[in-house]
Amino acid sequence: MSMILIKNGRVVDPVTGTDQVLDVLLEGDRIKKVREELEDSGAQVLDAKGLVVAPGLMDAHVHFRDPGFTYKEDIETGARAAARGGFTTVVCMANTKPAADHPDILRYVQEKAEKTKIHVLQAAAVTKGLRGEELVDMKALADAGAPGFTDDGIPLVDEKLLLEAMKQAAALGLPISLHEEDPLLIKGAGVHQGAVSEKLGYGGAARAAEDVMVARDCMLALHTGARICIQHISSKNSVELVRLAKKMGADVHAEATPHHFTLTDEAVLKYGTNARMNPPVRTEEDRQAIIQGLKEEVIDMIVTDHAPHSREEKDRPLLEAPSGIIGLETSLGLGIRSLVEPGHLTLLELLKRMSRNPAEFYRIRPGSIQEGALADLVIFAEEELWTAGTFASKASNSPFTGWELPGKVYYTICGGQVVYCGLDA
Repeated sequence: MSMILIKNGRVVDPVTGTDQVLDVLLEGDRIKKVREELEDSGAQVLDAKGLVVAPGLMDAHVHFRDPGFTYKEDIETGARAAARGGFTTVVCMANTKPAADHPDILRYVQEKAEKTKIHVLQAAAVTKGLRGEELVDMKALADAGAPGFTDDGIPLVDEKLLLEAMKQAAALGLPISLHEEDPLLIKGAGVHQGAVSEKLGYGGAARAAEDVMVARDCMLALHTGARICIQHISSKNSVELVRLAKKMGADVHAEATPHHFTLTDEAVLKYGTNARMNPPVRTEEDRQAIIQGLKEEVIDMIVTDHAPHSREEKDRPLLEAPSGIIGLETSLGLGIRSLVEPGHLTLLELLKRMSRNPAEFYRIRPGSIQEGALADLVIFAEEELWTAGTFASKASNSPFTGWELPGKVYYTICGGQVVYCGLDA
């Protein structure tokens, strides 16, 4: 069995609460020893002096576009982008073509995922064909290995259908993740309805489009006992609604993306379609509310909503271009820049929201740097700057291209194997 000895690294583990300089010995796909001083014993030595050694990150919300849209991304290139960003586990959304609404589609992804170097999970759709009209066979999809259900990208407007979906998901012990935008309250997708949309002469998406659905679904979760996630939260009001639902005892969780806690709608004026996303980035007041929600853990998870598109698609006019940006390779850096450096979160707290909490939401044992745990790790320099711009993803649709970010990833290790080395990057 191959052995890797990581020497002199600052081990930061949100499961154990550790933040200490330690050596970590990997043997095969497991962590064998964690000590202050370890001999190399013939192992490959990685000198991590001055670097952070943390559990591999988990992104609970990515789009790898496979099957159906592989000109944008595929499972292999998406996995490479994830590894480059320090992620060892990702959960793919179901809006593929065909949609992930049948066990055969899950098996297709699972077979391709086995050939990648990280853990790629595939969420199942809630409704057949993502049409919002008829529920999938949730039990069959659960039996096929779906970690949860989502029609992400499309809101579930039929509350009776969603109520039944929540009941079934609760009985199966699996969560539902929800895209919260009422289409009746959107005049133009991808841009916040406010001063910027008025300046552009673009209808925009009102906060109310998100707020009314979040309020409804928090109450449905409370009454059904279902575990739900409010995806890519963007509205200050929705943060308050999630806070209230949690106080009432609902099993409600929420995600925030780096673009929602880093940018405001002013970014659309600078970056154009590369700042168009659903739901949109909003005002500074919304951004600060999201940061406060992350501080208080009202918002449990940081996810990327990694949404690759071709250059030709993003070069279209604002009204015609698709929404979304890539995010796997910039997420850690933006988390450090926007949350840790200003003092909103400690590094330990950031990593909890990027590894432990997403795993626990999906009832997966979270990664940890303990003896006997899976050897899934990321090693990075918290303060070292690097420039975003050369991506492992097929796509490059990002407003952060050219940004200098902290948190340079040196190694990503999955199953005891180095799956990304950034020494020459």
